[in-house]
Amino acid sequence: MRELIGRTGLRRSRRQMLGLLGGAAVIGAAPHLALAQAAGGEPSEASVLRDPDIPVAGNPEGDIAIVEWFDYQCPYCRKLEPELQQIVQDDGKVRLVLKDWPILGEFSKVAARMALASKYQDKFIQAHDALIGVNSKLSEPRIRELLASAGIDVDRATRDLATNAKAIEAILARNNDQATAFGFRGTPSFIVGKFRVPGVLTMAQFEQVIADARKAKASN
Repeated sequence: MRELIGRTGLRRSRRQMLGLLGGAAVIGAAPHLALAQAAGGEPSEASVLRDPDIPVAGNPEGDIAIVEWFDYQCPYCRKLEPELQQIVQDDGKVRLVLKDWPILGEFSKVAARMALASKYQDKFIQAHDALIGVNSKLSEPRIRELLASAGIDVDRATRDLATNAKAIEAILARNNDQATAFGFRGTPSFIVGKFRVPGVLTMAQFEQVIADARKAKASN
């Protein structure tokens, strides 16, 4: 996992790990897996899982949410993306909540803002796929090129960004505040159901945590 400070590998007690988003049972010891637990103030379940301003992929009516905090320049986010999309597609009942968290430089911020501006054309997913699907470093011309190739009206997106700058900055601030509250140190980081996953999992591990999240939900 690309880290801003360093990986948090600390194991927490059952008492410490319970409590956020209504609480949940401790699940198996997959690598870097712990229950959702805020370091400071606790984000509400609605703000994490059901923020109406945050784009959603997969099944919008799915029974389990995967919430991803990502950066378009994060190599681990890019590498994981095809597998994550495959998991969501194969499962069929997962809401994938996409939270831009641009922590890797100015062009990460430019990419996040332009992707969020593309939602005013109902094309956030196209923008997201184009920006996360490259291996090269981003620049402003490269961002515009990628968006245009994905069918985004880049001039309109630029205008929409200017018009909606306050709302877009508020989204990025909320995403950052939540990531900080959960103790995430870098991208990608996830909430799966009510479990905190601060790092990269294999497909098998994702499938396991989804299954465990469903069990935890059914037991409540």
